[in-house]
Amino acid sequence: MTDFDTDERTVSPKPQASRAMSTTDRVLAVTGVALACAAAFFPWYVFFNEEKFGIRVAEMDHTRDLPETPGRNVFSVSPLAMVDKDDNGPKLNWPKTDPLVTATVSKIGKENAAGKELKEQQPFPGKSGFRLLHVANGRALIEDNSGMYIVRVGSILPDNSRVATLEQRDGKWVIVSSTGAVYEPD
Repeated sequence: MTDFDTDERTVSPKPQASRAMSTTDRVLAVTGVALACAAAFFPWYVFFNEEKFGIRVAEMDHTRDLPETPGRNVFSVSPLAMVDKDDNGPKLNWPKTDPLVTATVSKIGKENAAGKELKEQQPFPGKSGFRLLHVANGRALIEDNSGMYIVRVGSILPDNSRVATLEQRDGKWVIVSSTGAVYEPD
């Protein structure tokens, strides 16, 4: 007698009956096969019918002549581009305007009492003052509202002049600018 003799006998499971393929499954299978065939056949169709799918080159007559059609009208929305075609209207002599707005009134063309034309000079906007802090080894340390700078002879100063010389006057170092202004330390 073995251990297996006392076990209960079980019935083996019955094989399930094979399901019949439904109509939906058949339609999906046929559609998949048809798409696969179309995907395989389409490149060959394009290859043999190149005139339907190829790049079309524009036809030209290879001449440099202009076309016989009249030119198109050119339109612009700019008031400066408008042309007055009415020659019968009054002629207005507007003065030529300066396209650069500087917020100053030009004096060109005006004359003073002696009959000489005035030259126009527009000053640099705002006075940019600076002060001398220290001078050493041919260089000067200056300070203005925007920061500190080291300058030497020939450097541009904040007032748009250049450093002409660094001199020692009465025991103090001074900067003499190209305009003749003298800047002493505070």
